[in-house]
Amino acid sequence: MSTGIAGTSKQVQTPLNYVGGQRLTPSCSDSFNLFSPATGEKLRDVPASNEKDIQNVVDKAREAFHSWSRESPFNRGKILKKAADIIRSRSEELARTEVLDTGKPIWEARYDIEGCADTIEYYGGIIANHNGDFIQVEGGSFAYTIREPLGVVGGIGAWNYPFQMASWKSAPALACGNTMVFKPSPLTPLTAVMLGEIYQEAGLPDGCYNVIQGERETGEILSSHPDIDKITFTGSVPTGSNIMAACAKDIKHVTLELGGKSPLIIFADSNLDNAVKGAMLANFSNQGQVCSNGTRVFVEKSIVKPFLEKLVERTKAMVIGNPNNEDTTVGATISQEQAECVLKYIQIGQSEGAKIYYGGERVKPSDSSLQNGYYLKPCILTDCQDTMRVVQEEIFGAVMSVLTFDCEDEVVSRANNSEFGLAGGVFTKDLSRAHRVVRKMETGSLYVNNYNIYPVGVPFGGYKKSGLGRENGKDTLDYYSQIKSVYVEMNDVDCPY
Repeated sequence: MSTGIAGTSKQVQTPLNYVGGQRLTPSCSDSFNLFSPATGEKLRDVPASNEKDIQNVVDKAREAFHSWSRESPFNRGKILKKAADIIRSRSEELARTEVLDTGKPIWEARYDIEGCADTIEYYGGIIANHNGDFIQVEGGSFAYTIREPLGVVGGIGAWNYPFQMASWKSAPALACGNTMVFKPSPLTPLTAVMLGEIYQEAGLPDGCYNVIQGERETGEILSSHPDIDKITFTGSVPTGSNIMAACAKDIKHVTLELGGKSPLIIFADSNLDNAVKGAMLANFSNQGQVCSNGTRVFVEKSIVKPFLEKLVERTKAMVIGNPNNEDTTVGATISQEQAECVLKYIQIGQSEGAKIYYGGERVKPSDSSLQNGYYLKPCILTDCQDTMRVVQEEIFGAVMSVLTFDCEDEVVSRANNSEFGLAGGVFTKDLSRAHRVVRKMETGSLYVNNYNIYPVGVPFGGYKKSGLGRENGKDTLDYYSQIKSVYVEMNDVDCPY
């Protein structure tokens, strides 16, 4: 299959709000354009949700919460596990729609969808054991704690992994007994709605999972709505800061998964072939549009030459083109705006003294239907310095900044010199060194001799400005529930009055 799903498909043309178990068109006349990254083709105008629409969906979510929160954790889990099975049965349709939405290669989309099914199944399986504690106190009295849901959760997703955003946020929220109102990125509105229909087919009551479409204003209304009990957001640091400020007014719970400028340290004793593959995974996956990417690649000086030679050889072999083709390894950048931003950063790097060792330009595929898509050749920058903007700022594109180092203490200090702390990586055959370096790194997720692997059950989240809270693990359930403590007196009341 080489053409994928066309813009005339049902997933594009039907209403893209999902409220109370059905697709609806918002009441607002405002809309935004939806484009195919692969072709540059305008697919449709998508109506945006306004205050009236959001009030309606929050009311439905609140109404559904009263019954869903009283459902047993075991029964909630059964519905999630059934939803995971349905996702697997529809995985190709979901993956093709994800390609249409994002421009990523089909093999990556399939991998993402399968991972989402695993995540939803995981939370369906563990929620029955997410219980409180029993505390024995003196005199035979005791206390116990109860884990209870928060209420209505507002979710706001980013465009690089749209189905994953909806899955990672909704699965633990629903498992804990919350209901959800989810707003996808306006660049990728399609698959979050499909997830709602899958949940409904699995038996989730109407109103428990809802989708609203919109741009920044819609997100601001959702974040500041007084009947939303928690906001979970993935995106940029400035937007996350604004959302946190909006949540502060009503003391909402908040989870933020924000930006990164992660370090990847490659020591001279590394398996060089694996280190090169790890660096590519850390920079070129999903066209470089990954928040955890290890874009600051620190290579020990004695091996930088063979490292670059092997890196360029493998990078040249990457196939840029139609993301629906099975052999494509580099798809389209999400939008013209983002592509221009990436190219601008490459120019800035050159002006600061960095050298383009490979790539860094726009590519026009031979397929005439793709001429208006934005395809960029992965870029490798050398002669980079820690103070350069391309080394300090998140680019969100396939731009690898290669730096060199002499010793362990030096590179750890430089790696930690960032306002971000989302991820990091270490390549070395010396596991004592690996564990030592990991303990010194100021990041929330670390990889030893690999990169950008997200096994279900392993918490994901950042230090510093890279966010608050964790996703994808058992700990995540704590961020979607609250503790009620109960003390039970088994003796007469001892009162001094």
